[in-house]
Amino acid sequence: HTYPGLKTVASLLSVQIVPIKSENDEMSPESLEYACKNENIKGLYLIPDYHNPTTSFMSVENRRMVADIAKKYNLFVIEDASYHLLNKNPLPALASFAPQQVIHIASLSKSLAPGLRLAYVAVPRQYKELISKALYNLNITVSPLLAELTARTIVSNQFEVLIESHREQTIRRNQLVNRYVAGYTCLGVETGIFRWLLLPGKMSGAEFEELAAQHGVQVYAAERFVVGNSCPERAVRVSACAPKTLEELEQGLMILRRLLDDLT
Repeated sequence: HTYPGLKTVASLLSVQIVPIKSENDEMSPESLEYACKNENIKGLYLIPDYHNPTTSFMSVENRRMVADIAKKYNLFVIEDASYHLLNKNPLPALASFAPQQVIHIASLSKSLAPGLRLAYVAVPRQYKELISKALYNLNITVSPLLAELTARTIVSNQFEVLIESHREQTIRRNQLVNRYVAGYTCLGVETGIFRWLLLPGKMSGAEFEELAAQHGVQVYAAERFVVGNSCPERAVRVSACAPKTLEELEQGLMILRRLLDDLT
């Protein structure tokens, strides 16, 4: 399972995506090396923190091993660190283990404010010109006002304060999620903005997504995230932070709880 936006872009660019098996909820180094030898892969896309959609984290040791393989086979790695700053004690970025291989992307819309559509990219020198040309040809521009506001927030030491406030709100929302899905397997931590709900019974994620939508609640089925001919989990992604208010979140959770109980 991976971020659906990657699947869309890959399809537009006729790039084939090769799924890599996981072990203990993180990328299997053996499967990655097998793919390097047999699938002729050129690059790697990873979400090491709060993986979208499964909420898993890559351990520090796993990051080191994946970085070593990337260096061995000269892979470029896109490290999607959109959720990295949500963690109060962030783990080392994969880029710190392979700085010449990893393109590290840090977004502020997930960790600071949804309306702050701004991201920073740390790029190895060998890819800098190519990425600059790609961004120019895509006509991607950053609002000067947003860039200035963000820069001032960072240098004024308000950055950490705002992130901590955002984190506290997220924790309160996840406590509500925990209360309503108690007794069911809902993966994720209290600082994550979404959760991975494993479904009881035999209903697929796609079927449950449709059922929930009929009752006015939007969840995303595992089928949306699956790569290639891999078998999707019977699961859905539940957003803790998409509802505007705690009351709206609680109303949706009450409906989900009723639907889950009906499955058992």
